[in-house]
Amino acid sequence: MKYLLTPLFLLFVLSLTAQKLSRTEKRIVASIEKNNKEAVTFLEKVVNINSGTLNAKGVKAVGMVFKNEFDDIGFDTRWIAMPDEMNRAGHLFAETSGDQGKKLLLIGHLDTVFEEDSPFQTFTMVNDSIAHAPGGNDMKGGDVIILYALKALQEHGLLKNAQIIVALTGDEESTGKPLSISRKALVEAAKRSDIALGFETSTGFNYATVARRGASGWALEVEGKRAHSSGIFNDRVGAGAIFEISRILHQFYTDVKGEDLLTFNPGTLLGGTFVNFDKSTSKGEVFGKTNVVAQRAMVHGGLRFISEEQKERAREKMRSIVSNNLPNTSASISFTDSYPAMQPTEGNLGLLKTLNSVSLDLNQGEVLAYDPGKRGAADVSFVAEYVDCLDGLGTMGTGAHTPEETVNLNTIEALTKRTAILIYRLINSK
Repeated sequence: MKYLLTPLFLLFVLSLTAQKLSRTEKRIVASIEKNNKEAVTFLEKVVNINSGTLNAKGVKAVGMVFKNEFDDIGFDTRWIAMPDEMNRAGHLFAETSGDQGKKLLLIGHLDTVFEEDSPFQTFTMVNDSIAHAPGGNDMKGGDVIILYALKALQEHGLLKNAQIIVALTGDEESTGKPLSISRKALVEAAKRSDIALGFETSTGFNYATVARRGASGWALEVEGKRAHSSGIFNDRVGAGAIFEISRILHQFYTDVKGEDLLTFNPGTLLGGTFVNFDKSTSKGEVFGKTNVVAQRAMVHGGLRFISEEQKERAREKMRSIVSNNLPNTSASISFTDSYPAMQPTEGNLGLLKTLNSVSLDLNQGEVLAYDPGKRGAADVSFVAEYVDCLDGLGTMGTGAHTPEETVNLNTIEALTKRTAILIYRLINSK
């Protein structure tokens, strides 16, 4: 079964008739325009607080800055700490209660890939519209869009009867394990909601994300018979661990590769007489000699998929290949789950239509579905099983996860307007 979002789908013409902005919506827009300079200043403030995933104090510090802002606009806030052994800070949740319209879950994250010892830690203007901002695009800018969209709605008394849950996780860039603990609050919030909106980095001003691939890890270990290399291939010695792991990887490439939106990547490969690998640092050591048949080999890799069914098909093929060993070798493969898939459901496409209508009413142009083959995993994937979802609603920029990361300040106002009107229409719909 194919899951590829075809060119026809990606060029999907959204036919929902656009409405003009109502008087209330025009007042919302005016508030966002008035507060935009403040929003950019706030973004600079939170960017300048280091919140690398492993910097628990920094992540919580950013969370407390946002907590104060949500407290000020009448949200009930709570900090959800993680167990010490998980080495993760925790999450900020902010909530309003009500039964009007759709119940919304707005998802962001507080952490970045830049740990305390990373260079380029501060928000620095490049020109009038671009700023170097480590973690500003991925994704403190998206968090700011959530906050200032809600500020504009609250300013006009439009949140009184709505249920809105804001979930800002503290470990999106490196999720705490087990997931049953680190994503428990997020899943519980989804079960009380109708719709989830994710504010990860935008893929383009006129794109949104209706589907994301899931992510899984795999580890392959091979054993061969250690012996003098002069005996390799004979009945007593066999093929050795490195030839066996090479066979397996080649068959993965020829026999597993090919399904639309399915990819798998061997990230590390070690082989020799003695092999040591540290999972926590992704570093390893090997000892071997050219005249000794390799005794051990191992690979650690990743697997991307668009559905649980596709994931299981790929895993079964990989297991079958691994079991068909060369002489005097043995092999085993194990899998670890990380992010589930977010499939392109009808509900997600319906949300895209609504967003497109908002964008057209704001004279911002059409919004189309982005190719999920070009997106990584994100927190929204954990809730896709329970609610309709839309993601990629955050800021625009370049160089995410690199020291050159930038955020486009000129787009923040427009994207905040789009978000605020989308939320307003959803909480006033049946």
